[in-house]
Amino acid sequence: MSSNQDRRISLLVRNTLFTLVVPGIGGVLVPIWLLRRSGADSTPEVWPAVAVIAAGAGLYLACVWRFAGEGGGTPGPWDAPRRVVAAGPYRWVRNPIYISALLVVLGEAWLFLSSSVLVYAIGMALFFHLFVVGYEEPRLRRAFGETYLEYLRAVPRWIPRPPRQG
Repeated sequence: MSSNQDRRISLLVRNTLFTLVVPGIGGVLVPIWLLRRSGADSTPEVWPAVAVIAAGAGLYLACVWRFAGEGGGTPGPWDAPRRVVAAGPYRWVRNPIYISALLVVLGEAWLFLSSSVLVYAIGMALFFHLFVVGYEEPRLRRAFGETYLEYLRAVPRWIPRPPRQG
């Protein structure tokens, strides 16, 4: 096997493990636990919510693909991309992975009409914001310098906007 092929396999394994652990726990296991703990009926109620969940999952996969293919890393801060990723969903908004996670959990809250999962999603949103502002953005400024500062000026943090031409 070539070293390039080894790197691709390593990226696939690392991204798969990250996805199973982090989104698997935060986006699947915790909502299931909350539904059971609250005694809520875990029978789906609002089927259009599945489209929101699917949109979040699809966005997540597009982001992971970009992180691996263009950045050479994973969404995990301990194994982050080696380059600024500013293509695909990252042209529209700086934090699409967090938005994807919120879409999944908000979709689950809607699907099961669960106030406990909704409160969890609100907590996630607050945690994501504090993490991004307090840790992630300062770390990326130090790691990537002017390249990241240009990206900050061009792309909004949370509200997607069509990419600027030029």
